[in-house]
Amino acid sequence: MGKIQQYRLAWLTAFFGVILGVSSCVETVENEILAYSNDFSDLNLAGFENGKLFIWRNDTLAGYYHNEEVAVNLKDLPPHNYLKLSIEILIHDTWDGNPLDSLSGPDYWYMGLDQSETFRTTFSNTPCESTYCLYQSYPNQYFRQNRPKTGAIQTNLPGLCIFGAFQNYTTRYRVEQLIEHTNPDVRVFMGGELKQLNSPDPVCDESWSVASIQVFAIQTNR
Repeated sequence: MGKIQQYRLAWLTAFFGVILGVSSCVETVENEILAYSNDFSDLNLAGFENGKLFIWRNDTLAGYYHNEEVAVNLKDLPPHNYLKLSIEILIHDTWDGNPLDSLSGPDYWYMGLDQSETFRTTFSNTPCESTYCLYQSYPNQYFRQNRPKTGAIQTNLPGLCIFGAFQNYTTRYRVEQLIEHTNPDVRVFMGGELKQLNSPDPVCDESWSVASIQVFAIQTNR
């Protein structure tokens, strides 16, 4: 074998050695199992803290909630090093998003696992005009300025209470998170911190409900 051929062979061996080494470090999913799913259609609130149900537009929802926290406790999950959460929520009536005044905001929604909050954001149902707009943080963490209803999966629903006779005052979102987790048991929690000090009935003014929760146990090669 000539010197040029030997050089090319050595270079190719080194090149593919680097590629294979990099590839072996890439984290890949080995197993993904739907460990929990609940759309409340069978009225099942097993494992829930502060669980309550109501019917709205022929759909069974968990709620409705104001400045409350709700959680579901799951046990004996399949082996995993990540959990993927997919939660559909409905944001009802006059959520104001990010305002920093002392009367109407910010209007927070948060979620997390066990004792750790993993996501905090705001939502806004207010009309947005060029001269006045109450921005929200979703789909980002607070404090981020996005237009009202950014990231929604449905926007044309009527309000629940104070704006129950008006369209576009309930907004549906699917909030998804991938979180490192290894324990066989978990507490999935979510809650609202809403402010409407100038309302005689804050719960009617702003509320939220849960349409479904899915928890996937994911095992990677890490």
